[in-house]
Amino acid sequence: MATAQQTAQIAKGDGFIAALDQSGGSTPKALRLYGIEEDAYSNDVEMYDLIHQMRARIIKSPAFSNGKVIGAILFEQTMDRDIDGTPTATYLWESAGVVPFLKIDKGLEDESNGVQMLKPIPGLGALLDRAKAAGIYGTKERSVIHAANHAGIAAIVAQQFELGATVTAHGLMPILEPEVTISISDKAEAEAILRDELLKHLDQLPSDQQVMLKLSLPSVPNFYKPLIDHPRVLQLVALSGGYSRDEANVILAKNEGMIASFSRALTEGMSAQQSDAEFDAALAAAITNIHAASTASETVAA
Repeated sequence: MATAQQTAQIAKGDGFIAALDQSGGSTPKALRLYGIEEDAYSNDVEMYDLIHQMRARIIKSPAFSNGKVIGAILFEQTMDRDIDGTPTATYLWESAGVVPFLKIDKGLEDESNGVQMLKPIPGLGALLDRAKAAGIYGTKERSVIHAANHAGIAAIVAQQFELGATVTAHGLMPILEPEVTISISDKAEAEAILRDELLKHLDQLPSDQQVMLKLSLPSVPNFYKPLIDHPRVLQLVALSGGYSRDEANVILAKNEGMIASFSRALTEGMSAQQSDAEFDAALAAAITNIHAASTASETVAA
């Protein structure tokens, strides 16, 4: 059964999860970094065509299917499109051996109590059913923490677990992502509150349920080890959060059991102007380095 195989692949963690889920607001920036300026398209349809071409180029690269990428997070329009005539999620699993996830959040509320909560997700049930039918294994939902505000962080974690319960009820694996902004002065304090709140909710989950967590790289190495070791956590992945790929890899390698789920840091240095050979070589180098950081055996005392 594919789901059992996919769960085992994610749980083993012998690799990392590629985040290919840039949506409306972040797509123009992603295209610029890829060497495509905004004057190359005149509307959203053309913009999404171009970003899908970029994602398809990544997914079809031999470097992407060499076993070092164990999962990939897709944007909804990517799920709805195909690669060489095969639906994207199906192509990922059957042709590349990569477990497909779907970004389901629809943006953030204005900041309050030092956090930005998830906006409502219209038609959530229908979206989850459609994702399940398309072969999606799990979902990702991102909210953001800007300050060590206990009330705000408690609210954001509660919202994440409430949404996660809905995802689980539809037969999908939730990746809960309460991101801590890496540039805030009280980042370590925010992480301490976040860890305690996450542990509280994890302890309340039924014994037959698990979630995944996607968190900013911590200020103190191995700070999230109690989360990684928790029986209700299938896997804990890290976002690059504004660090360069090299910086993120150095920090990640110091965190035992934490694997990458990088977006911008994955595609850093790749462009539409590169030949296929140049592109594949750049992607292979990025994947090799991120994989090494994700599977590093280095243990640093917390």
